[in-house]
Amino acid sequence: MKTPKITVVGSINMDLLTTISRIPNNGETNFGEAFTMKPGGKGANQAVAATRLGGDVSFIGKVGNDAIGKELLELLKKENIQTSTVGVSESRATGVANILLNDHDNRIMVVSGANEEVTVEFVESFKDTLRQSDVVLSQLEVPKETVEWCASFCKDHGIPFILNPAPAIDLPQEAWADCTYITPNEEEAEKLFLENNYKDQLITTLGPRGASYNDKIIPSVFVEVVDTTGAGDTFNGALAFYLGAEYSVEKAIAYANVAASFTVESVGAQVGMPSADQVESRRTF
Repeated sequence: MKTPKITVVGSINMDLLTTISRIPNNGETNFGEAFTMKPGGKGANQAVAATRLGGDVSFIGKVGNDAIGKELLELLKKENIQTSTVGVSESRATGVANILLNDHDNRIMVVSGANEEVTVEFVESFKDTLRQSDVVLSQLEVPKETVEWCASFCKDHGIPFILNPAPAIDLPQEAWADCTYITPNEEEAEKLFLENNYKDQLITTLGPRGASYNDKIIPSVFVEVVDTTGAGDTFNGALAFYLGAEYSVEKAIAYANVAASFTVESVGAQVGMPSADQVESRRTF
């Protein structure tokens, strides 16, 4: 298998996970059952997923000049992700995501912090990294102008560009058109793509049912769900990896479904992200 060069342009956060038995009402205080801190951010999660599978991954993003930022940067390095393209903000704290876990599902509130400084000018300074990539992957937890520029740059240079439109923020029509693939979940697809103008580009994740592409559902595998946090990020990182390794689109989606099934078996986004050998051991196609 070819070792793909993947560049992820995106967010890096610390996930603050609180497990609760019931979502509190407005003005109500509840006791939580457990609290943990785990590395996250859609960009960083996707980078970890791709590198665990064997990708040569570079991450373009920013952390704050604080203890959390230093810890997250060291964790990226331990994953063998190239971090020379990660900047340190002197004015903003590292991003955090407050995650409520309840009944095998999650509610997430993100405070972007240093991720807001992943500007067009910042990313432009790493054009060489982008040009050398087999696939570039991004999300919408960094400024949308940056994502639009990345999509245009990649199209101009013939580089496959995958956009995970999360959170669901609308972009100009030309920006969507510049993407090679767009990977919403069902709710994001309903909000952004009701007219289905991008049928050949849309890969819609369907939770435990798998993913759809060109009116075909590509199924996942059944597992016992512990926490869905990071499943979509694993799917996207794996999709970038397998497309970069020159798999067909449908085959890459099938492998990405299997990779995502490992993530939901553990609490936290990155803990259960699998290796390529693990994915091979579970696939049934």
